[in-house]
Amino acid sequence: MGPLQGKRIIELGGVGPAPFCGMLFADMGAEVILVERKTRNPNDIGLTSPDAARFSIVRRGKRSIAVDLKKVGAGDAIMRLVRECDGLIEGFRPGVMERLGLGPEECLRANPGLVYGRLSGWGQEGPLASAAGHDLNYVALSGALYYSGCRNTPPSVPPTLVGDICGGAMMLAVGMLGAMLSAGGSGKGQIVDAAITDGSALATALLYGLHAQGLWGNERGANFLDGGSHWYGSYECADGEYISIAALEPKFYKLLIDKLGLIDEPAFADQHDRCRWQQSKQRFGEIFKTRTRDEWCDVLEGTDACFAPVLNFSEAPEHPHNKARRSFMSVAGVTQPAPAPRFSATPSEVSAPPPGIGEHAESILGLAGYSQSEIAALREQQVI
Repeated sequence: MGPLQGKRIIELGGVGPAPFCGMLFADMGAEVILVERKTRNPNDIGLTSPDAARFSIVRRGKRSIAVDLKKVGAGDAIMRLVRECDGLIEGFRPGVMERLGLGPEECLRANPGLVYGRLSGWGQEGPLASAAGHDLNYVALSGALYYSGCRNTPPSVPPTLVGDICGGAMMLAVGMLGAMLSAGGSGKGQIVDAAITDGSALATALLYGLHAQGLWGNERGANFLDGGSHWYGSYECADGEYISIAALEPKFYKLLIDKLGLIDEPAFADQHDRCRWQQSKQRFGEIFKTRTRDEWCDVLEGTDACFAPVLNFSEAPEHPHNKARRSFMSVAGVTQPAPAPRFSATPSEVSAPPPGIGEHAESILGLAGYSQSEIAALREQQVI
């Protein structure tokens, strides 16, 4: 009974951030119909074997129908579903949906209240719109990648969290939710154009503001939030594990210095003395290597020194705070992040594990008004 209970979303199966957006809607109670290819594309990440779909966490809570969109009758089947839904998610290159006869013009003509969500790397227009690319390229163009990593090294490669998820899936979700709210009052749908480059650029708004004030320079690894300062970064411990420090505010910095036994050392008196940052980072590194990660947890965790251990995917679900918050869960034997954010009156939930490819074809087509004989004909014609 999530906040999107009663909403129906069609997701045109793809890779990257679009499926994550569909997962967010499914977690929040929407009925998400995943329309995917009958056979997997060898380029699909994470679906390398026939039963691998159950490990694709972004499929959870959805229902699946597998369709050959190049067959006669496939487009009509999708369009009949479009007439009965509130939103559509597609993550193809610009022009693909139009060539299939399922572009926004056709879909909005069939369902004027539809919210048509388009997710792409470069956007629906512009010099690069039709070029191939991936998360790293989009984050690079937005300016967000430049400050990732240490000074005098190439920018480090972040996981797809920055571009695909933050700049892409999250932005599309917010845009579609806003458009569905508008459509609920006006009855008029619209197109939501979410480009990962746009979203990644928007995510740097705080940093652009600091840059405009002269508080954020163009040198990588030399700013206070990109690892340039000694009090904001990660350090190796005696056991080869890592901890994170983010003592941004003066009172938290003072507490950290006190905990490290440096309160009387003049070099650490002025937190914002950039001339001392590199020397102080070296000193911090030496100190943190004197104890194991668990020993530093005993000293710093739970204090206002702004500390946390750096955990891997096996460790994070077992941390006491994450267990208390139930931040992770197991669905069909697969450990995964739990739905977020949390709602007090209409809680999100994982309603079902990831579906098998085409598992719900009959029931989905039934929603579109197909009879059993019509469904059998589609199977015989290898449309589904």
